[in-house]
Amino acid sequence: MREAILVPDLGDETPLLNLWIAAPGDLVYAGDRLVELLLDELIIDVTAPITGRLAEKIANPGQQVTAGQILGWIETQ
Repeated sequence: MREAILVPDLGDETPLLNLWIAAPGDLVYAGDRLVELLLDELIIDVTAPITGRLAEKIANPGQQVTAGQILGWIETQ
């Protein structure tokens, strides 16, 4: 099963993907920090929705992202 890692709803703001904390293949647990978004000098953490392995990164650092956009995928066993 695959679960999407999504950009949270931040109102009308459009954050920048600042940093991936996890790498593809890493084991992540629900609630682990995966991504840092940058919004007006404020860091917003995106956490893992489920436990599994980071399968794929879709968005890249430096990219503007929008609410609901898929940042990557986590695979479970």
